[in-house]
Amino acid sequence: MEAVQLMGFALTLFISLFSVVYSVTDPNDLAIINEFKKGLENSELLEWPVNGDDPCGPPAWPHIICTGNKIQQIQVMGLGLKGPLPQNFNKLSKLTNLGLQKNKFSGKLPSFGGLSELRYAFLDFNMFDSIPLDFFNGLVSLEVLALDDNPLNATTGWGLPNELQSSAQLTNLTLMNCNLAGSLPEFLGNMSSLDVLLLSKNRLSGTIPGTFKDSELKMLWLNDQSGDGMSGSIDVVSTMRSLTSLWLHGNHFSGKIPKEIGNLTYLQDLNVNSNDLVGLIPESLANMSLGHLDLNNNHFMGPIPNFKAINVSYQSNSFCQAKICAPEVMALLEFLDELNYPSKLVESWSGDNPCDGPWWGLSCDINQKVIVINLPKSNLSGTLSPSIAKLDSLTHIYLGSNNISGSIPSSWTSLKHLVLLDLSNNHISLPLPEFTPPLKLVLSGNSLLNSSPLIASPLQKNSTSTSVSPSLPTNKSSSSKSNLVIFVVPIASFALLVSFAMLLYVYVRKRSMDRHKGPTSLVVHPRDPSDLDRMVKIAISDETKGSLSILTGRGSSSIHSGKYPVMEAGNLVISVQVLRDVTKNFAPENELGRGGFGVVYKGELDDGTKIAVKRMESGVISSKALDEFQSEISVLSKVRHRNLVSLLGYSVEGNERILVYEHMPQGALSTHLFNWKSLNLEPLSWKRRLNIALDVARGMEYLHTLAHQCFIHRDLKPSNILLTDDFRAKVSDFGLVKPAPNGEKGSVVTKLAGTFGYLAPEYAVTGKITTKADVFSFGVVLMELLTGWMALDDDRPNESQYLVAWFWNIKSSKEKLIAAIDPALDVKQESTFESIYTVAELAGHCTAREPGQRPDMSHAVNVLSPLVEKWKPLEEDSDDDCGIDYSLPLNQMVKGWQESEGKDLSCVDLEDTKGSIPSRPTGFAESFTSVDGR
Repeated sequence: MEAVQLMGFALTLFISLFSVVYSVTDPNDLAIINEFKKGLENSELLEWPVNGDDPCGPPAWPHIICTGNKIQQIQVMGLGLKGPLPQNFNKLSKLTNLGLQKNKFSGKLPSFGGLSELRYAFLDFNMFDSIPLDFFNGLVSLEVLALDDNPLNATTGWGLPNELQSSAQLTNLTLMNCNLAGSLPEFLGNMSSLDVLLLSKNRLSGTIPGTFKDSELKMLWLNDQSGDGMSGSIDVVSTMRSLTSLWLHGNHFSGKIPKEIGNLTYLQDLNVNSNDLVGLIPESLANMSLGHLDLNNNHFMGPIPNFKAINVSYQSNSFCQAKICAPEVMALLEFLDELNYPSKLVESWSGDNPCDGPWWGLSCDINQKVIVINLPKSNLSGTLSPSIAKLDSLTHIYLGSNNISGSIPSSWTSLKHLVLLDLSNNHISLPLPEFTPPLKLVLSGNSLLNSSPLIASPLQKNSTSTSVSPSLPTNKSSSSKSNLVIFVVPIASFALLVSFAMLLYVYVRKRSMDRHKGPTSLVVHPRDPSDLDRMVKIAISDETKGSLSILTGRGSSSIHSGKYPVMEAGNLVISVQVLRDVTKNFAPENELGRGGFGVVYKGELDDGTKIAVKRMESGVISSKALDEFQSEISVLSKVRHRNLVSLLGYSVEGNERILVYEHMPQGALSTHLFNWKSLNLEPLSWKRRLNIALDVARGMEYLHTLAHQCFIHRDLKPSNILLTDDFRAKVSDFGLVKPAPNGEKGSVVTKLAGTFGYLAPEYAVTGKITTKADVFSFGVVLMELLTGWMALDDDRPNESQYLVAWFWNIKSSKEKLIAAIDPALDVKQESTFESIYTVAELAGHCTAREPGQRPDMSHAVNVLSPLVEKWKPLEEDSDDDCGIDYSLPLNQMVKGWQESEGKDLSCVDLEDTKGSIPSRPTGFAESFTSVDGR
């Protein structure tokens, strides 16, 4: 009996094990998967069995992983699938990992409510148009959620519900460009597990909540909110000590940058472009060793600090143009600081001289000294700054009917010329300093003084009884008005001349403030900090194996590998191991340079071919970086020209993204134009510069008109022009290239990209780009070749910081043009002057304000070719005639040649023919006879 029971137990165990190994998929999961497949327009891309009824196998269906008979993962990234998702998708109860990104799924997102084991959900870059209210319910295991670039609730927008708080393990939340609306939820600041919060390009408004104080977030992106955008102070971010990347650009944040920003020791990337931030740059920020700092388009004032950041930009602010602000300017700026920088004064108080410009509420004497501060009823709030005592020429101060509080600084008693101080109708408090006559002090309407006993002093008789109305105008005195007229005339003339430059600046600023358009910042995605233990944790997709990887400070771990279509381009695919061998495992001594998305190494193949290996750094692998990587391959595998850098191959293995180019031994044009002295190089001669200009023009002409398809480069500049050993130029870096849909005359609307200084104005303002934008960039390069100046340089005087505007001012004058030519050029011959005038004229045409006024690149080639290729015939040599009489008719001349064939070998190049004697082609003479008709 016991033996029978034992056999029964064994049989039961065998059946159980058999069912685990060869289980049939749970009927509920199978029904959902079949509905999923049925709803797709192109389900054949899944390569699932036509009559299959067991996704969990064996054999398992592609893109599906099961645990037992339950579906655990679905990975279909980038297959191009079209259609909706089943609305009962949340019935896949064991689902842990969902990768639906980069497809064309559409319709309403199903609720994910109840998917308690879901850890990773990638739904980004699809076309889902709405999201249910209960989508986030019960996602207690969720670690990563991406909904970027989906048109969710496009009309009304949507908000994050409080139920998301239950996802206590959430580390990465990326909801960029998906119509998230309303204020930033306070509960996000309390989610201690959250490392990455990317909410760019939505409809958020309001302030950064106080709950974000001391948050452990490492990446916070709130940039480019449409509508009114986000506003308020950014003080709270200075407490977020783990931040490595902070993007706040394209909003209306106001106030000062907090001094405590220096406490963010891990911060590498800070972008506050296009906000309403004001005041002096704190020294703590200037001393931060940031990788990228963008302060453009705010209202920062005072001196420009010596920034320690590697890449820093601060255009369109109100900084002093001199390295050190004048004492009067600093005194007035400190006065503004205590009054919280009222907007009206911030907008007008700019420049190096308060007596030479529209400084609202100030008047000056004939000696250009400030004598009056006239700001009654100006909505001023705050306290009075002791710095005003430095304006020792002051005679009148009118600050009545504001909201100024606190006491009068005792240092003001040193103003020996001050005769009137009106502080009526404010909130001035004790103690009062002891002013001496003949000062008239007006303090009526200050309740804090009226309710307190006044100390007997020489000022008491005037302190509460006198009310003085301002008698001076809010602008300059008559003497200073005349000075102002003298100033305005040249300024108006200058403004007309540099209007193009200003227009471009305004265009870029306008575009950054247009919340319905792409961001203005020519951004570089942030790199991970060098401290690996603090490395940002980011979920990315392994596009080679179709796997999801989590990058941490300890490397990456693969969660799933499945089938993924490999991108092919002829025989361009190269093994990573081969590239490791030829670069000595990417050794530092083989490093050629660094760019926005990685490091370039030199290498040499077995056959002696020298190569340049561009390796993308893992810290910058993003959708933008991958798009540029694929763009390089897509473009360079389709085009081939001697003036375009050749792509020899690429490698896509694991997290490696590598491009292999022909090696350009002389490096970038920018090195030889701008850094030749520091590198002990020879400056480029005018002849070489002309050759380089022609080479670039030919390369761009090919891209625009001669290739099988018209391409727009979008980032033509000297650092993207590489030089061979003999200084012939080739255009490189095709990561931003866009095909023009209708050829050379066609345009394409795209997000703003490229490099400021080389951007065409119409591209900056509309986002619409044509080949004429490349022509504009080429014109800037010509100006750089002529002058040796960079397109933008903050170290140059204000009128010449933007090369295009300055060059337009001087190009029509031969004297000024010659004076502007690069001193490194030895210009003596008249023919050289003529070619310089020609190139300068071409540069002007190429940078015309209107695209229609710019020439095509073929015209540039035609202009430059005669300057480079000065051809003239060789002197006649009678010995080269080989006995042929060229005066005879063609048929007789050929007949004579036939008769002399084989008799005279003097015309045969024996080296070229390797000793063989050329024979007459069959039918050669007969063909001429037939044409001649005789």
